[in-house]
Amino acid sequence: MKPVTIASALLSYCATTSTAAIAIASPTPREARIPTSYESAVLGRRILALTPLGTLSTVFPDDKNKREHSAAEDADAGTNTDDATTRERRPQGLGGLPYGLMEYIADCEEDDDVGNPTILAISIGTTFKNVAAGSNVSLAVQWAPPYPPAKRIKSWAWASSYLNLFRWWNGNGGDGHGDGGGDSDGHDIALPYSAANLPRFSLLGHLEPIEGSDDPKSGIGAQIAKCYVDSHPDAKYWLPGNRIHEAHFARLVVEQVYWVGGFGDRAFIGWIPVEEWQNVTRREWEKVRLPGEKKGWKEWSIQGDL
Repeated sequence: MKPVTIASALLSYCATTSTAAIAIASPTPREARIPTSYESAVLGRRILALTPLGTLSTVFPDDKNKREHSAAEDADAGTNTDDATTRERRPQGLGGLPYGLMEYIADCEEDDDVGNPTILAISIGTTFKNVAAGSNVSLAVQWAPPYPPAKRIKSWAWASSYLNLFRWWNGNGGDGHGDGGGDSDGHDIALPYSAANLPRFSLLGHLEPIEGSDDPKSGIGAQIAKCYVDSHPDAKYWLPGNRIHEAHFARLVVEQVYWVGGFGDRAFIGWIPVEEWQNVTRREWEKVRLPGEKKGWKEWSIQGDL
């Protein structure tokens, strides 16, 4: 089929479906109420308590800062930035560039419960070398529901039809022949929920050691280690004092919170005052429920329906 014929077919197909009504119903006044920043903070604190993974981001030091980074600072952090650069064969020109990778996280500080995530800092890791060189950090966390929705959000009929046609054409290799869909291995990578409609947030701040937590015989050390291993059983092999890598428990001291609760017609989007994040109590976040914590939820539900 010639390209012009393909384009004509697509335009004709979309034109026949573009008059379809939007399937999403207009929200009622009750549905239209946007949660407050504090209500969003409560949800965020629950997500932090229930979510074991996040993306921890730092910034590479520039060459000048790297040269000025003192041996004493390296010794305190358990790293040597110049040696690390050589051993890693780190490319030149990384200074000032962001670097983010998945990290294990937990919410383990019972006596200082202000929403500062607990992190096991492995000194050899690039993230923690950047921290030792003076980088601040940000932690991105998103809610992933354990159960798929019983009822999905419906899209515009014409858009859905267009995508179906595109998938048919792609699955047939563009020549009208083929098995009709999916990738070459038959994998379906589509999420069973709308991730854009689910809450996520970014915590901005800095890392600092949790005093006494590296001693497994101390009360705080034993409590932090047990809490962390409960969330990450494999982490028992690289707790502080292990024979593989130097490791320390640290807290991310939250200084700023940015929240995206979902779609803006029903969710709060914006900066949450850090005082609100810190003032949320365990009792408050234990009372609320997030989308998908229970079976049978509707993807278009508002918070009050969960």
